[in-house]
Amino acid sequence: MAEDQKCNIIKTAGEMFFRLGIRSVSVDDICRELGMSKKTFYVYFDSKDALIEQMLQANIDYIGGKMNELLNQGDFRQLVKKFLKHQEAEKNDVRRVPQLVYDLKKYYPRQFGDFQVKCFEMQKDYIRQYIELGVAQGLVRANLNIELAAVLFAKIHNDAIRDFEEIEKHNHNLHQLAHTAMDVFVRGILSEEGLKLYEN
Repeated sequence: MAEDQKCNIIKTAGEMFFRLGIRSVSVDDICRELGMSKKTFYVYFDSKDALIEQMLQANIDYIGGKMNELLNQGDFRQLVKKFLKHQEAEKNDVRRVPQLVYDLKKYYPRQFGDFQVKCFEMQKDYIRQYIELGVAQGLVRANLNIELAAVLFAKIHNDAIRDFEEIEKHNHNLHQLAHTAMDVFVRGILSEEGLKLYEN
């Protein structure tokens, strides 16, 4: 029950931060939205900073869980199909990076930095495992430097989030960049058989 309450606070605060930006949402605002007292809030979190740290960790845990689900299927073909389905669903998404990222960079640089380090390590590890699976199933080039490829893609993703203002100056957004980077990356690592699967 206590864990459910804590998760509910993180979820509600996250939605508010995403909509309104972190800076403009106070602990009072969160408590009012949840219909709870500040005393109850502080049972679960020492401060707003602590809430932000746990919200970012919850995001990493969620993404890691989704990536692990795909990996546990043990079928690289399914990974390719899931990617293409995701691409199709979001191809018209032109949302700009929300105030959330800007506020994290400006007002919570330590938390944002820690988040990026954790994201980088997680992505690098999962991408390496995805590539190894593809090589084993003949769909990824066997002569690929797997570790370097994993580092490269994770770095592209992390740098894009950190420097999103530069992307938007050129009339693009993170969603477009992520999809283009993934398409280029996937095409670059696939074997001839894997590329046929991807294109068909």
